[in-house]
Amino acid sequence: MLAALTAATVALGGLALAGTSAQAAPQPAAQPATVAAAAAPGHQWLTGYWHNFNNGSVVMPLSDIPPAYNLVAVAFADNLTGTPGGITFNLSTAELNGYTVPQFKADIAAIRAQGRKVILSVGGEKGNVIVSNATEAKNFADTAYALMQEYGFDGVDIDLEHGINATYMSSALHQLSAKAGPNLIIAMAPQTIDYQATSMGYYQLTLAIKDILTIVNTQYYNSGAMMGCNQQVYSQGSIDFLTSLSCIQLEMGLRPDQVGIGVPAVQAAAGGGYQPVANVIKAVDCLETGTNCGAFKPATPYGKIGGVMTWSINWDKKNNYALATAVGARLGTGSGGGTTGGTTGGTTGGTTGGTTGGTTGGTTGGTTGGTTGGTTGGTTGGTTGGTTGGTTGGTTGGTTGATCSAAPWSATTIYTGGNTVSHNGRTWQAKWWTRGDAPAPSDWGVWKDLGAC
Repeated sequence: MLAALTAATVALGGLALAGTSAQAAPQPAAQPATVAAAAAPGHQWLTGYWHNFNNGSVVMPLSDIPPAYNLVAVAFADNLTGTPGGITFNLSTAELNGYTVPQFKADIAAIRAQGRKVILSVGGEKGNVIVSNATEAKNFADTAYALMQEYGFDGVDIDLEHGINATYMSSALHQLSAKAGPNLIIAMAPQTIDYQATSMGYYQLTLAIKDILTIVNTQYYNSGAMMGCNQQVYSQGSIDFLTSLSCIQLEMGLRPDQVGIGVPAVQAAAGGGYQPVANVIKAVDCLETGTNCGAFKPATPYGKIGGVMTWSINWDKKNNYALATAVGARLGTGSGGGTTGGTTGGTTGGTTGGTTGGTTGGTTGGTTGGTTGGTTGGTTGGTTGGTTGGTTGGTTGGTTGATCSAAPWSATTIYTGGNTVSHNGRTWQAKWWTRGDAPAPSDWGVWKDLGAC
């Protein structure tokens, strides 16, 4: 453990976790005096992502989302061509069985009439909106607000996974807040690596927008082992991983209601780090009351946290709404439903009938990604390229006899972004810090497949 801690510190340039001071990114002058929007009194958020694409899970309209999901994140926004930093939204009607824009807008209005919220997620594994100067910040705020007015979105979710400029994204979000007012919902879905040092962009952005931030739902998957707030290393897929890493945000100056736990709804939705729903509930119990903890236990229980996020609603539906049903009951957001055509009872936030329930989902990540073509979370048997017999990596024809120049992957070695390894006859490149996460085909995972070797 000590060796791992030392190596991780060197790899990250010195860990400075919760409890240390951090210089937040500069904020623009004359910030509006707003308070971050929170869940209704006595309630918490169950956040789920809805796919604006067909990735082989389930295609569904917004009207099918069960009432347990009281915060729906539409995945994803697109870059607005010709407007740097600007975003737009293009409903994938062809992929969604003819789902039309008028139907989409009407479904948003119906969800909001029930007291639930709908936000537009920006980024994902494939999205890359760049906000790196004052012009781009203004363009982001202006176009995001225009989409809120056009579609009825309650706010935005920041899920940028290709780097983030804390200074200008903070400026953009504060400008959006000034336009939209105190009911604006701002969510974020960082990866675990984003809070492993105070120098990370998301760490700085979190502090810079904590006055207007609704909830940060860290993706506690697709990361391998990571450092908790007690400077101990924990493996993904455990209760301790959820609690010790959530502790970082809980100790960095956020209110407990601003901190959520992000998990995949099913194993196929993530490249690694999936764990049973029972573990997720135990992690909530541990952070809130100090009960049902693993080896890590907070010194003082935090009381109600912000809730739970999942990638995705669509994936949860394939699992008979197991996450929505169990976690919704724990958080008090309602039932996962079970039949389409109008759920009866169990609705929350003032929901009354008419909701075609029974959707399941699972963020995220894997990460909140938008893979198409059926390859999800590193599952075998669905890879492209004619893979047969459960061969991973999407190999075509099964490469054999080749010599790999990169060193073989080791479960005990710490790798950082850019490191290459060989595994199962292919070369892989790490996207970020990882240890113990075996290379496998996944659009959301830590490893990028560089091809056969």
